[in-house]
Amino acid sequence: MLTRIFVARLERLVSNMSNLAKKLLNKSLRKNRVRAKITGTAERPRLSVTVSNRYVSAQLIDDVKQRTIASATTAGTKQPGTLVEQAAVVGAEIAKKAKKAKISAVVFDRNGRKYAARLSALADAARKEGLEF
Repeated sequence: MLTRIFVARLERLVSNMSNLAKKLLNKSLRKNRVRAKITGTAERPRLSVTVSNRYVSAQLIDDVKQRTIASATTAGTKQPGTLVEQAAVVGAEIAKKAKKAKISAVVFDRNGRKYAARLSALADAARKEGLEF
């Protein structure tokens, strides 16, 4: 009963939105659905990846202590190459920092994005450096 009411309200809300607002709403719903299922611990932290139009960043997060263990980003650096190549560099860098912090396994958080292009390049580079997920 409650679900039907929520869906009816959501449909009414979406019918009056612009396409951009619908995309942002859908991304937010996807992100929250994924985050409800995964959490990071000290032994197996969450690898949260944020991809914007210009930059790629990754963080290892312990959700129990609410601390960032390690991070890597392309922001503030002048790396040559395409965004996919830069994402691969960030993946390798975060894997090296994880090894230094004695972390071998993580939970992958794609932040509501499709597992394609930059996201998959980052994940493949991290796996190649020895990070398990």
